[in-house]
Amino acid sequence: MASQREEIQRLAEEFESCQKILLALGDENRQHLILEMMRIEQCGGVRVGTITERSHLSRPAVSHHIQILKDAGILKLRREGTKNYYYFDADTGAMNRLISMLEHAKKIMEQLPDRSGNDE
Repeated sequence: MASQREEIQRLAEEFESCQKILLALGDENRQHLILEMMRIEQCGGVRVGTITERSHLSRPAVSHHIQILKDAGILKLRREGTKNYYYFDADTGAMNRLISMLEHAKKIMEQLPDRSGNDE
């Protein structure tokens, strides 16, 4: 069985491989955009203008955040002529790495002793 030090080192490597998706999901503005896209309920995709109308951000800012979500593998783009539609289609490999990393972190934390100093 791997030592605790080896497990934590492996977790650090897993965490590093998830940085792009964590960065994309960790931003409050991108979280807002994701929630608004879900609330719009357009499975076939949403245009930047529609998303902008439902946010407090400028169109260039929305485009910037959409690009980060796209680069992280959370959104994809569908083109119809000159119109771009963004939709959820997460990179399953990236999502599986994120889920695996979180499960591994939980497993390590469950094995650690209480370090809070509380004698409960």
